[in-house]
Amino acid sequence: MQLETLEKAYEARSKKVNKIEKVKALKDPLSALEKIAEYAQKGYDAIPDEDKSYFLKCFGIFDKDKLTPKQFMMRVRVAGGHLNAMQARKIGKIAKEFGQDYIDITTRAQIELRFLHIEDMPAILSGLEDVGLTSYQTGVDNFRNIVIDPLDKDGFDNILPTYDLLKKIENLFLKNPDWISTLPRKFNTAISGSIANRCNLFGHDCSLVLAQKDGVYGYNLYLGGKVGVIAKNADIFLANEEEAIKAYGALMEIFKRYGFRDNRNKNRLHFLIDAVSMSEISKAIREVAGINFATAGETLTQINPVDSQHGRVQLRDGSFAVHIIVPSGIFSGSDLIEVAELSKTYGNEEIRFSVEQNIYILGVKEPTKLLAEEFFTKYKNVDTPYFNNLVACAGTKHCVFGVIENKEDAIEMAQYLSKAVPLDSGRVRMYWSACIKGCGIHEIGDIGFEGCKAKVDGKPEDGVHITIGGKVISEGKNGYTVIKSAPLRFAKYYVEALLLEYKKLRLQNESFEAFHDRVLSQYSHAYIGFYMQLQAYLRAKNIAIDLHINKIPKTGHVEAFELFELGRKIYYAISKKEPYSAYNRFTNENPREKLIPLQDLVSNVDENIATLTSKMLATQEKRAVVFSELLFYIDLTKIA
Repeated sequence: MQLETLEKAYEARSKKVNKIEKVKALKDPLSALEKIAEYAQKGYDAIPDEDKSYFLKCFGIFDKDKLTPKQFMMRVRVAGGHLNAMQARKIGKIAKEFGQDYIDITTRAQIELRFLHIEDMPAILSGLEDVGLTSYQTGVDNFRNIVIDPLDKDGFDNILPTYDLLKKIENLFLKNPDWISTLPRKFNTAISGSIANRCNLFGHDCSLVLAQKDGVYGYNLYLGGKVGVIAKNADIFLANEEEAIKAYGALMEIFKRYGFRDNRNKNRLHFLIDAVSMSEISKAIREVAGINFATAGETLTQINPVDSQHGRVQLRDGSFAVHIIVPSGIFSGSDLIEVAELSKTYGNEEIRFSVEQNIYILGVKEPTKLLAEEFFTKYKNVDTPYFNNLVACAGTKHCVFGVIENKEDAIEMAQYLSKAVPLDSGRVRMYWSACIKGCGIHEIGDIGFEGCKAKVDGKPEDGVHITIGGKVISEGKNGYTVIKSAPLRFAKYYVEALLLEYKKLRLQNESFEAFHDRVLSQYSHAYIGFYMQLQAYLRAKNIAIDLHINKIPKTGHVEAFELFELGRKIYYAISKKEPYSAYNRFTNENPREKLIPLQDLVSNVDENIATLTSKMLATQEKRAVVFSELLFYIDLTKIA
């Protein structure tokens, strides 16, 4: 029995349970939902603490008393981001009547309503149910909203339509009392039968990814994704919907039975896989499902989606999906009602949300007429690469975990870059998370931002860790940090430096993701971060040096070589002389000539750059100085 390994791992972690598990044992979560009418009549103060803190969250009802007194946020489950005009109109009316006309589009392609009162909750829930929508299982330890390609069967690059598969899985687990609040932690799922990855496929606990094996199209199973971790191939190929449902059900049973319930921070599926190995999980799935699934085929997520870049994409029936840019996902009920009307007038009444917090109107036969509507003066169709693929989570305004405001920060950054580094083509995915929880999926962004606190003159202020290198094609990849704790007010200048390199060095219409793989991946993370800050300093001081990030030779990520080569380029750019006559800088056989300081060659040279260059060009045995130590000389906070 393969399950013996899982049993032993579970027993090793079952000596205690976390406090949330103790709360979950108090009652059936449905009992809290059943009292909504009573709470509505008696008011906010009549709601028990355990319902506010946990049980109502099982049904998407989140107490926001710490931010907006006696008010709630509600997540509306939008299966796969697919919505029809009638449903969109209903959500819009609810937001207008009960939620200050405010809507957030989320990175799970669903809706959050805010500023709601418990007195209105029965009417809100009833209104959603009337149009086939629900808020069930959109919070805490539940089977969460499944994301799929927003174009799905309508897209030319779609091989296997997945919406029907999604609904079949939902029928098993959604609103099923056996699966409400019975998992150890939340369980996120993505499914795509398309060649383009439009739904952050590899960032989920379970991903069904288009694949081919022996001439058959199906899904490769990827498991264990979460913030900071890309899902890994489970070496299982699912040849049809029946196999996919069997494998998914087996995995859910395994996670429910053997998932850890002690340390809440280490209870996601990833940690169970880490404890027993992916091969053991795969064997267990085959055993529980009673099917000896084939081994993995070839994963086919091979292209970058470019729909947002062009603002429209032709669909299989000859009509178009028209893209609507919603910066940071900030929307309104009134505007959603207008989208519903536009989809009825110009499209087929089908609306799609994307994980990048944007909207598609499908079935548009005359996109030019649609785009002439006044609505598109407020919400652009094609703006700049900095807005087309912009993501930002709730931030301090709406989330107690937020460290920075985030949404407006993201918009301000995009506005600045649109003017500072204008691009008429290309694709740059900028993803913002307000804290370490990573709800803005920053780690898969081309350029990611994680909110933090930075110190300036010993005082804390808003900051970000800046990452680059996230990937959505192939098997996905998380980015890496190039600058830690950058003061937020300076972050745009550092990113500007990187995007100037992208603009100058990219190939025709090359995405930033492809540019990273071709150019930036050749260098160390420290070098890239240092270069961004150096160029920001040079521009702030109006020092013109003809220098590009790839002007130094590829060094195999050896920082000492990168340090010297960059110093040599700066020295020559300023003095028009090589720092040493001999080019044996890394040999210690013979003593080398003494470096002539830049100050002795060039008058009025910037003191910090002169000192910086001397340290970078120190002899090999003295080059213990690393990039991080050199940042002292190019700190923007000292010249602000």
